[in-house]
Amino acid sequence: MEAKAVAKFIRMSPRKVRQVADVVRGKQVEEAINILHFTNKKASGPVEKVIRSAVANAVNKEEGAKLDPESLFIKEIRVDQGPTMRRYRPRAMGRVTIIRKRFCHISVVLTDVLKQ
Repeated sequence: MEAKAVAKFIRMSPRKVRQVADVVRGKQVEEAINILHFTNKKASGPVEKVIRSAVANAVNKEEGAKLDPESLFIKEIRVDQGPTMRRYRPRAMGRVTIIRKRFCHISVVLTDVLKQ
């Protein structure tokens, strides 16, 4: 059985969130949450929240009543780029520089059987 959760428009650069997502890919859910809880990165908060949401989705499914949340594994965790806000900053001699404020989308798929 699989369960999925998606967080969209997270106000962080996808590159920074991918660094955190790579650490927990393929791990057991309980272990991944412990790793994220003690990871000293700002991106670990939203990633942990999405994983917890996917666990809740798995338990609340019809066939999830007999499912043990501790037996779940992270099958897939994906961080995609979202839209980019563009802001401007004045520079020397009347010029302007574009500041890019990036967003990302985090997708997590959990399964009860890990296939490697």
